Amino acid sequence: MEPVRISEATRFGEDFEIDAESYTLRRGGRVLKMERIPMEILLFLVEQRGQLVSRQQIAERIWGEKVFLDTDNSINGAIRKIRSILKDDAEEPRFIQTVTGKGYRFMAPVDFREQPSAEAAPRKIPDRNLADKPARPQRLLVLGIASGLVAALAVGLYLKRPKLPARGAAPAGRVMLAVLPFENLTGDAGQDYFSDGFTEEMITQLGRTDPAKMGVIARTSIMVYKRNPRPLDEIGRKLGVQYVIEGSVRRDAGRVRITAQLIQMKDQTHVWAKEYDRDMKNLLVLQGEIAQEIADETEFALGGQPKANAGPRAAASGGTTSYEAYDLYLRGRYFWNKRTGEDFERAAQYFQQAIVKDPHYARAYAGLADTYGLMSTWGVAPQNEFMPKARAAALQALKIDETLAEAHASLALVAENFDYDWKTAEKEFQRAIELDPDYATGRQWYAEHLSWQGRFDDALAESERAQRLDPLSLIIATDRGTILYYARKYDRAIAECRAVLGMDPRFALARAFAFYALVKEGKFPEALEELEGGQTAGESPGGWAERVYLYGQWGRTAQAQHALVKFEQLAPQLRDRTQASIFAYIGAGRKDQAIALLQKAYTEHSNIVTSLKVDPRYDPLRDNPRFQELLRGLRLTP
Repeated sequence: MEPVRISEATRFGEDFEIDAESYTLRRGGRVLKMERIPMEILLFLVEQRGQLVSRQQIAERIWGEKVFLDTDNSINGAIRKIRSILKDDAEEPRFIQTVTGKGYRFMAPVDFREQPSAEAAPRKIPDRNLADKPARPQRLLVLGIASGLVAALAVGLYLKRPKLPARGAAPAGRVMLAVLPFENLTGDAGQDYFSDGFTEEMITQLGRTDPAKMGVIARTSIMVYKRNPRPLDEIGRKLGVQYVIEGSVRRDAGRVRITAQLIQMKDQTHVWAKEYDRDMKNLLVLQGEIAQEIADETEFALGGQPKANAGPRAAASGGTTSYEAYDLYLRGRYFWNKRTGEDFERAAQYFQQAIVKDPHYARAYAGLADTYGLMSTWGVAPQNEFMPKARAAALQALKIDETLAEAHASLALVAENFDYDWKTAEKEFQRAIELDPDYATGRQWYAEHLSWQGRFDDALAESERAQRLDPLSLIIATDRGTILYYARKYDRAIAECRAVLGMDPRFALARAFAFYALVKEGKFPEALEELEGGQTAGESPGGWAERVYLYGQWGRTAQAQHALVKFEQLAPQLRDRTQASIFAYIGAGRKDQAIALLQKAYTEHSNIVTSLKVDPRYDPLRDNPRFQELLRGLRLTP
């Protein structure tokens, strides 16, 4: 299909019309607001309908062949704005298809009213700021800046706040900010850990700026948009934020280039933008510099005063002066966030290597503590072996830097799950939240801690705070459903867990607690349907254990016994069969065997007994003296 230059109004979709002469986009006759760069790119894509258009072609069309600016970030933002205006879905596009690593293709049929010959002279890009003279190569950088590429983005300079809200007109309450995933422009997927780590570091640094005025959305919710980019207005609504920071990272052997821009959600205007091009050896200084300038700009937007002669804030790298240690730490956090046994082991290796490079790197010790703690509570490794290691790493982190919220939260995790020391856990959780009010994981774990003691109102309030900070986190939402289950608010627990399954039908923990809540509601056929739709269906030992529990509560004794036989045949496949066996024995009416396993778990310092006071699944055991003795040993009774 031959490309054409648009000379008159051109229709596409059901009711869109783009007019190059009047420079407008209409829908149903109504003019839609679109900035210059998105409009130019849309015109270009429509002209090249059906053809793959590379990012280089777009850059040359809009800014010229030898522009020296990093245009990738501007193209990304422009495509996002076009999709937002056209209501186009990046996953199931009707208009603009993204060809990963290649470019874009306009897909919709186009109705050209007039198609001039392909030899027609190219239409001049309107720009009132440029004289109508031939461009010399040495002037291309200036031309790119003047065209409004990045609202006066230039190396070493940034815009002086022309679109900030009027002073004194800051939004009421705490403003929420989201740092979108910095895009990896290296062309090497193996460098994702670096751009992801940079995103996490920005979130951490900004979260420390002024928690009373500004909240920062947690990493878990942000990374949803790494593989599934959405229009900015949709992101703003789902995350409940007033500002968004987006950017890109390009890294080679010796240098790193980072672009960042702050966008106000209500009208998607650029508050400021800046580009950094530095030697890799200065990365740690660069990190603090970017975070400080973004924080200063945001504070100004809220009506605050810029800080004259302010020194640099604490480096987001957490105190190390070694780039190698920082690099290894980022790799460790990348794998820690994957939450699998194999990735926990890789994360531990990277944190250990970071500590070798810098034995005084507090955040590396905190990362190691987090890793050992979750390896224990997730059943990846024996608690008696790894919880003491988690404690030692957390204490070492705090010896170096007492202000690390992550280390305090890790110490609390050890205290409650291994020592059954609720007072120490509470003190450490509260200290973590005091140090970093935006630490969503700390609030999530604290909510769980409160629920195990039966303090459900406080637990739900803390869980709600965690969800505001990390609104798309599956585990935080599931934990809220779990708290509702413990509080015996079964309808709400089911609704919460099913909302999680609506986001990810494979999230097994949400399905499990929806199942148990349905059993407690007496909705046995629905519970069976929920069970058979999950990952534990079929011949898995976990699935048979849940069937024993279901049929036992349902009063179907013969079916419960059959399921118990199947479970015991398959149980050796499980890494740790204790908890599954307990619920199977409860369902089969074998209370003595269930209590014996609970006593064994208690002596082994297992975390499965922490919910003993509140978990409805243990109700058939509560009048047994040995069960009451366990509660006293756990210090969960007055």
